[in-house]
This record gives sequence, structure tokens and C-alpha cells, in this order.
Amino acid sequence: MGVEGCTKCIKYLLFVFNFIFWLAGGIILGVALWLRHDSQTTNILYLQLGEKQAPNTFYVGIYILIAVGAVMMFVGFLGCYGAIQESQCLLGTFFTCLVILFACEVAAGIWGFVNKDQIAKDVKQFYDQAFQQALMAESDKNNGKAVVKTFHETLDCCGPDSVVGAVTPLWREDLCPKKDSILKSIIESSSCHQKIDELFSGKLYLIGIAAIVVAVIMV
Repeated sequence: MGVEGCTKCIKYLLFVFNFIFWLAGGIILGVALWLRHDSQTTNILYLQLGEKQAPNTFYVGIYILIAVGAVMMFVGFLGCYGAIQESQCLLGTFFTCLVILFACEVAAGIWGFVNKDQIAKDVKQFYDQAFQQALMAESDKNNGKAVVKTFHETLDCCGPDSVVGAVTPLWREDLCPKKDSILKSIIESSSCHQKIDELFSGKLYLIGIAAIVVAVIMV
């Protein structure tokens, strides 16, 4: 009788653990989909400057999280079903998948922290190229002006970290977000380099933290 009660207790504990694991997978999947379809990042990373595509390395970590979140939900379901049915085959498959998922989560976390500065740097270089072309006569040919205006309107900024960027609201008002007055444009204008750093560093930290937290839970 005592052995049977202990077995039932273990079975329900396994079910609860797997249900929590399934919920964690749903949260990871939801966060990853939100990051993937965030309007600011999609507006910027879908841009093209002539034939050059904006750097989209940022999406690598997100796709890893989407895959891991979906697999976690599937594995959590297998674990719940295996615990209720007391299926050794399903539980064995569950624990094998756990090891693989753990490795993927650690890889995603490390990738997020390692690449947080490089991705922002690549996007800033892309912006600088578009900004230079927007100031030149050939900007219409290479759609530099349209790319720069998308950056400025999406991030509510105007110009790079330079003297030229600081005076852009004065002599290229057509490139900057509309303000009530020129003075207000100068005072409230933010550097696009700073805004790009804030946008991508924050989201990559979120990817790294989410991956590491789930990996710790799995341990």
C-alpha cells in the first residue's frame, strides 16, 4: 500500500513538473514571437539600401527561441501524457529531449550575450551608409533618404553621433521627425546610434536571460 501511494505521488509530481515545463515553453514561444514581430525591429530589419539588405543576424537568436519554445511545449505534453500513462518509452523520449533542449538553451543564451554589441554595430553601419547617401544627389537612386526616414520615424531620432548629426535638424529638416518648431527639433532630437543601441541591446539581453533562466529550470 505504501509503495503504491509513493508511486502515485511520483507520478503526479512528474505530471506537475511537465505541466510547468509546458507552460514555460509557451512563455518562451510567446516572447520569441513578440520579439520577431515587434514593429520597431521589423521596420528596420526589412529595409534595403539599393541591393543591400539590412543586417538581420538579430533574428537568428529569435528563431532559436521559437524552435525551443515550440519543442518545449511538445516535450512537456509528452511528459504529461507519459506520466499519466506511466509509459517508460514516452518518459525516456522526454528526458532525451530535455538534454538536447538544455544544450540549445545554453547556446541561445551565450549567443545573445556575445552578439549584443556586434548586431547593434552592424545596424549602425547600415544606418550610416544610408545617411551618407541621403545627403548626396544619388540618394533617390539608392533610396537612402527613404531608409533614413524610416529609421528616424521608427526610433524618433535624427542623425548619427557626429557634428553633422547634431545639426541635421537645422539643415535637413526633411529627414527628421516633424516637431512643432526647429528649436524643439534640436532640443528633443536624439542620436540614432544611441537609439539603435537601446533597441537591440535590450532585446538581446532579453533573449539571453530567457534562455539562461529556462536552462536553469531544466537543471
